[in-house]
Amino acid sequence: MALQSDSYVLLNDGHRMPVLGFGTYAPETLWNNNHDPERVRIGLEQSLRDLQLDYLDLFLIHTPMGFQPGDNLFPTDENGKAIYHNTDIRDTWKALEACKDAGLVQSIGVSNFNHKQLELILNMPGLKYKPVCNEVECHIYLNQNKLLEFCEIQNIVLIAYGVLGSGRSKKWIDQNSPKLLEDPVLNTVAKKLNRTPAQVAMRYLLDRGVVVLAKSFTPQRIKENFQVFDFELNDEDVEALDGCNKNLRYLTMDVWSDHPNYPFHDEY
Repeated sequence: MALQSDSYVLLNDGHRMPVLGFGTYAPETLWNNNHDPERVRIGLEQSLRDLQLDYLDLFLIHTPMGFQPGDNLFPTDENGKAIYHNTDIRDTWKALEACKDAGLVQSIGVSNFNHKQLELILNMPGLKYKPVCNEVECHIYLNQNKLLEFCEIQNIVLIAYGVLGSGRSKKWIDQNSPKLLEDPVLNTVAKKLNRTPAQVAMRYLLDRGVVVLAKSFTPQRIKENFQVFDFELNDEDVEALDGCNKNLRYLTMDVWSDHPNYPFHDEY
């Protein structure tokens, strides 16, 4: 997938997706308690009610890790341990395909899947629709080269979250993890180009064919985040930024690492 001049990518189902942020594009995710096939449409219809929409542009399986089916988003036992439900992700996908056929969603995809979990869907008997995308953590410290290559071969768009690092939530993030926007190599490239480190970090991903999600609540930063299409990185810049990769995840979801479908045990 290459950067498009009019700032969109063409998905494998014929629909379009913006390459930066989502704007008026309407994506939502199927949470872990709704993996059971009977609950997939329930979860989707709840999202439609919450958003007051007739259909979604994009609906993703949030993670491959299923919880006990029901209305409780985080079901736990008497010891506070998460109650898992190892639904076959292929059955969840079939239910998503039915939602697409019903006109409730235009495109369907996944999030936080490794390549083996993607292969489960891609190789399933009777597959009707391939995932259009896989939304994963991706940035200069975790450039996802192997997963990106796999997705490109399968015509699946890689969507990046955490592109500027991550918030410092003590519940999810190691407080000793480096601050991405303070990286010296990133700042050297940004200074040379007279750009912000955030702009360079996003341009790096866009040039690799990755759709970028960038969050900000500051008007000036939001404006800056969209000013990434009028400059270029040369080969030297890209090589320097490639060298920043540490295979470092900010969001490990280790609290659920004992789940049989935990995706991050696999290298990619």
